[in-house]
Amino acid sequence: MFGVAVGYVLGARAGRGRYDQIVRTYRALADHPAVQGAAGIARAKIGERTGFGHRPRSSTNGQHRSPEPSTPRTN
Repeated sequence: MFGVAVGYVLGARAGRGRYDQIVRTYRALADHPAVQGAAGIARAKIGERTGFGHRPRSSTNGQHRSPEPSTPRTN
């Protein structure tokens, strides 16, 4: 998100052509496998420390149960 904001500000001052160049460079960098891997590791580390993205365990092992059996509708 920060990269988008910086790109916008720099692009607004430099003109549309330069803005497009900055966006292409940012996207190429962000899509690079090494950057994706590092971002995944960073997200995992942050998640471990903060608990964000951590789902609570359920007693149904992920299976959703309805309180009552469903009955077929007849029209």
